[in-house]
Amino acid sequence: MTKLRIELRNGKHMDLILDEKSAPLTVDNFLKYVDDGFYNGLIFHRVIPGFMIQGGGFKDDEPGIKEKPATYPPIKGEFTSNGIANPIKHVPGVISMARTYVKDSATSQFFICVAPCEYLDGEYAAFGKLADKESLDVAIGISDEYTHSWRGYDDIPDNAVVIKTIKRIED
Repeated sequence: MTKLRIELRNGKHMDLILDEKSAPLTVDNFLKYVDDGFYNGLIFHRVIPGFMIQGGGFKDDEPGIKEKPATYPPIKGEFTSNGIANPIKHVPGVISMARTYVKDSATSQFFICVAPCEYLDGEYAAFGKLADKESLDVAIGISDEYTHSWRGYDDIPDNAVVIKTIKRIED
């Protein structure tokens, strides 16, 4: 299993453990973005208490969000309703790929559950989890940020939550 650290601009961090066995295509895709430095400087652009925090799609641009960086082509969704057995449940701390209504539309955007979201099981490609309670506490704190709407986007944190880096870490 691959371990990663999401370091935020505010000095906090979240450690992740990716599950290559359950979602190999999704993990490979995510690591491609990580290794390219794609996520560095992007924001958690959608945060909802009692649900999740979503990032990997937009750059910081106060007071809203800026451009959407170019991505690699979409990948096949690794989840049951798309014909792929994926045993990972959407429980607090699980990381999963965001997508449109098209099952094979995931590119770079991901979300981290901060509460049980069993209704997402079998419909979204979960591919890992936060490594510890401290990381989950950081994610929950992000989800509790005050938010606003801007140009058709909702649930944007009033104070940008910027990803400084996402890097591989050793045990």
